[in-house]
Amino acid sequence: MKIYTKTGDEGETGLFGGQRVSKASDRVEAYGEVDELNSVLGVVRASGAFGPPLDALMQTIQSRLFDVGAELANPKGKALGIALVDDEDVLALEDAIDLAESELPALRTFVLPGGTPHSAQLHLARTVCRRAERRVVSLSANDPVRPDLLRYLNRLSDLFFVLARLANHRAGVADVPWAGRGTQSPG
Repeated sequence: MKIYTKTGDEGETGLFGGQRVSKASDRVEAYGEVDELNSVLGVVRASGAFGPPLDALMQTIQSRLFDVGAELANPKGKALGIALVDDEDVLALEDAIDLAESELPALRTFVLPGGTPHSAQLHLARTVCRRAERRVVSLSANDPVRPDLLRYLNRLSDLFFVLARLANHRAGVADVPWAGRGTQSPG
């Protein structure tokens, strides 16, 4: 089987069920952003940012993001035959956030992306996740989107923020505090 089909050469792509749409449609933009997020997580995982327990969580998240992308690529009413992201997945993210936060000092200021390379990569994942979330919100203005998808993406970006802080903390590197104009930089 060849990877190229030539069916998208004129700016259209196929959704589940065969419907053809513009590659610039809200639906394609939404699942494209989720796909980009999944790739960013691949970079995070390849960098060895975390050991087995957190890496396993990241692999699960990548699989769930594939499910989210498949659902977003699905026209209304078509059966997918996959498990859809649900409350259980959102609760799993919340549990992971709580566990990671239990290792961290209290957050007392806004922080800038940075510190360790792993932290910076997780901050990048957070911002790509927020962009994906905005694209799904944009899609939902015209097409119904299950609220679980939005909740999952929202919680996921929170997890990446906490994991970015955790990466710095475990490396013994302080978070980079934000210093607004007219304030003293701590460095």
